[in-house]
Amino acid sequence: MSQPSFSTPLIGRNPELARLSAVLERARAGDARAVLVAGDAGVGKSRVLGEAAGLAAAAGMTVLTGHCVDLGDVGLPYLPFTEVVGTLAADERFADVLAAHPVVGRLLGGGSDAVQDRLRLFEGFAGLLTDLADRAPVLLVLEDLHWADQSSRDLLRFLLSRGTLQRAAGGAPGHRLAVLASYRADDLHRRHPLRPLLAELVRLPVVERLELRPLADAEVTELVRHVQDRPLPDATVRRIVERAEGNAFYAEELVAATDTGGDGVPSGLADVLLIRFEQLSDTAQQVLRTAAVAGRRVEHDLLRGAVGLPEDELEAALREAVGRQLLLPGDGDTYAFRHALAREAVYADLLPGERARLHGAFARLLAARGRSRETAAERAHHSRESHDLTEALAASLEAAEHAHQVGAPAEELRHLETALDLWSSVEPSARPSGEGVDRVTLTLRASAAAAHAGAAHRAVALTRSALAGVRDSDHELAARVRYTLAGNLLGVDSLTAAFSYSSEALALIPADPPSRTWVWAAATHVLAARQVGENETALRVAHEALTVAERLQVPDARADLLISLAVLESGGRGTPEGRARLREAREVARGAGNAPVELRALFNLAIGCFESGELEESVSWLREGLERARRAGLSSSPYPLEMRYLHLLVLYTLGRWDECAAEDAAVLPAAGAFAAGPALYVGLARGDADIVERTRPLAEGPFDWMGRLVASIVLTDEAALRGDPRAAVERMRSGVAALTDDAGTLPDATVRLAALALAAVADRAAALRAAGDAEELSRWTDTAAELVELARVTAARGADGTSQGPEGRAWLARAEAEWTRAVSGPDAGAWAEAVAAFASGDGYERARCRLRYAEALLVADDREGAAAEASAARRTAARLGAVPLLERVDALIRRGRLAEQRSPGSSPLTAREQDVLGLLAAGRSNRQIGEELYITGKTASVHVSNILAKLGAASRTEAVAIAYREGLIGREEAVG
Repeated sequence: MSQPSFSTPLIGRNPELARLSAVLERARAGDARAVLVAGDAGVGKSRVLGEAAGLAAAAGMTVLTGHCVDLGDVGLPYLPFTEVVGTLAADERFADVLAAHPVVGRLLGGGSDAVQDRLRLFEGFAGLLTDLADRAPVLLVLEDLHWADQSSRDLLRFLLSRGTLQRAAGGAPGHRLAVLASYRADDLHRRHPLRPLLAELVRLPVVERLELRPLADAEVTELVRHVQDRPLPDATVRRIVERAEGNAFYAEELVAATDTGGDGVPSGLADVLLIRFEQLSDTAQQVLRTAAVAGRRVEHDLLRGAVGLPEDELEAALREAVGRQLLLPGDGDTYAFRHALAREAVYADLLPGERARLHGAFARLLAARGRSRETAAERAHHSRESHDLTEALAASLEAAEHAHQVGAPAEELRHLETALDLWSSVEPSARPSGEGVDRVTLTLRASAAAAHAGAAHRAVALTRSALAGVRDSDHELAARVRYTLAGNLLGVDSLTAAFSYSSEALALIPADPPSRTWVWAAATHVLAARQVGENETALRVAHEALTVAERLQVPDARADLLISLAVLESGGRGTPEGRARLREAREVARGAGNAPVELRALFNLAIGCFESGELEESVSWLREGLERARRAGLSSSPYPLEMRYLHLLVLYTLGRWDECAAEDAAVLPAAGAFAAGPALYVGLARGDADIVERTRPLAEGPFDWMGRLVASIVLTDEAALRGDPRAAVERMRSGVAALTDDAGTLPDATVRLAALALAAVADRAAALRAAGDAEELSRWTDTAAELVELARVTAARGADGTSQGPEGRAWLARAEAEWTRAVSGPDAGAWAEAVAAFASGDGYERARCRLRYAEALLVADDREGAAAEASAARRTAARLGAVPLLERVDALIRRGRLAEQRSPGSSPLTAREQDVLGLLAAGRSNRQIGEELYITGKTASVHVSNILAKLGAASRTEAVAIAYREGLIGREEAVG
């Protein structure tokens, strides 16, 4: 854990270093933070991090550093974190802390048990950091994230978002921990896998981004003067500054290149690097070429074996390379290129045959050490690059097994796909042998890895590939491939195809004699049959399979079938009988140790309560389910993701919007982005200007049923609120079309989408009626009739064939009221029914209905009733911070003169509103009011709206005038 030393002072980075120093100081006080340091290659990221690490060490912090390494398309799972653990393991001071987290030790290859769930590994590493931070403040430095493997990215996501950096409950100090991580901004092309992670992380409140911009010309000039100990002509310095373009590494290399005595300066960095490289002796060049093939870092013994030089010649060459600062000695008898660009330039300059020969040498040297799984990924890389396909295949399979053991499904998938690519190029006699080592089984393994990594569509493609290679004469394997494909197809909402393949699976393997394969094929068929509306088939097969599962004593299959029956049989999961069966299934699955089936039971218990309007009980089941998923390491699997969405939806419905909106920054896998949907609903209701942009990935990305549902709701409502009925109807229709299954069954959400679109249609119809445009009005009333009929049909017979519950009925009531408003004008009775229908559900939607109810009462000349409904709607809107609704209610209150009458001299304002009024009179904007009163601009906006409504004012100026007239402010304030 020694800190780097530098021969030149840090130039031009004082503001950045001061910012990092402040982060370190806060971390030492228990305010954990993370900084993502971005910049182009060579701009000075490593230097700045090195200086920060030196400051941290001087202040008594434990500094841990991990490097990511470029190995092409071969990933070494958790490489930077393995380096950190290795550093700790080599230091006796940390032996007891490391021993307290044995699962982390497996990163070093210790222990033979597979790490079956990544959460244990992730939590173990997080626990290790926090235990270290309890002893002394910790700085974790991660360099070159642009080369990080997916598992390392996932672990970093976990550390930054799931509590490691969060403040403890009750305001107690948090962990004394800081994380500094660097990446090359110029390497991040549009599809670079780090980009979506960075977008997620920078939205976390504990994470900030620091961009290192190019140095100014004056700073580069100062750097050049310090780098070179002999004076350089001014013209040379100016040329170097011009060519360096603010890049510190360019500048240093250009200065070093002046030692050649050449007249010109190379125009490209690769030329600069190679000129410096060519200054070395032939032997030193040979050593560097060999080291470049090994990677950014190489062990001395491996380098000696690959280069084939006597020890004294190798040492002399290394001393020369180190003296020229092309290589740096490291811990553990290793050497590293001073900059990755130097290694890349040398590697690119190798001849193809030379490159292949050296890769082969490293592959043989690594194999001679013993075919450990820890080195398998490197052996696979070197073997493939040396065209030794037989060894590359064997090593890829070993690397896949190692990735599986350490819970790295993305890397497992990559190695398995490499093995599958190599399979046909290797003679059958030379291929690895053993049980499960055939093309079909390997493809199924790759499919499972893809599913675990969240690549649902890739899982489908791989299973289809397995199906193409399986022989139907092998009935059991053929059936397993087909029901696996059916399950994967359900995951991507290809329902008809899933039913077809589950049917084929059952036809291939007989029910007699009974077998586990048949039971699971039947359980999958039940799920698929239900999704395509074949409920009678699903019920029949479920009962038959349940009997077989009980006879064969397959408890987890029995639990899965009990869940299906609870959903399928009369009344469904919302009835006491259905819930009893689901609770039984939960206990059976728990006893069998099958967490995914247990989570399915908990999800159905939660959604059954939600559909029945029992929201608090739903929250209880969701909390249990999410905690169970966390403990099982399955938080990113399908049912927990749906539970996260449902949990936020319940919070949204209960009006606990701040809790809901706080989850907007929660880190989710790409396949689970829909889970943050209710936070989007909150953002729309609160008037967030970027709501369409935030929703766009769900609307335009790869099809995901839940993601498209969320996008359709947000975008339809957004168009309605914007007063664009054509866009609202178009969004509604396209959403329903996308969500309708292959059998033509409309989604239950059709009722909600129709009601939202009808609101915009009714607004347009009201305007046309007032303008006397009968022809255009007729077209829009026809549209309204079409939409309300769609809502009626869907509410009466939902996707499961039964009528919808309280939520669906409430949305239907709103749709009916909007339809009536469109065709004949506001109807107080219809809106009273809508308000009553939302009484035990969505408070925001009830407030929106109350606004319409107040409008209808005002038309009916029931001013007292209108004032009561408007006041109730206003209270809800203000409590939720729903500014657009608040503004519409206030407009109605002013227009209808529904404001409460006040006695002379009395103030209707609260103390905080009085403060806001004083600043309003002084001409402050909402943002300025917020800054002066230490509240947000949105909160200030709500207070201003409250003041306008209570004073019956149409503008800020009028509010100040009324306040002065009624003695609420003095003359000085009124004219100030």
